[in-house]
Amino acid sequence: MTRKKKTRSLADKVTIRTGRRKDYKKWRHENPDQVTSSRRFVAKKQQQRKLQAVRKLARQQSGQSIVIHPDKGSDNSSGEPS
Repeated sequence: MTRKKKTRSLADKVTIRTGRRKDYKKWRHENPDQVTSSRRFVAKKQQQRKLQAVRKLARQQSGQSIVIHPDKGSDNSSGEPS
């Protein structure tokens, strides 16, 4: 006798399913208020976003600063009329 494989999916927790993926997708579409992400997934994504923000800030601070709009009184070396 074989044992049932453990799964983290929400699909097995839905009682109205007939065993078909299409039915679960339909139920999920009709009941968006009952479908939520797991706390583990939410915590993981929050951590990823924090890490991403820290890395972005570090990149911005270590990068070379450039002048976006130089003063109009300076010489224009590109040859374009001012």
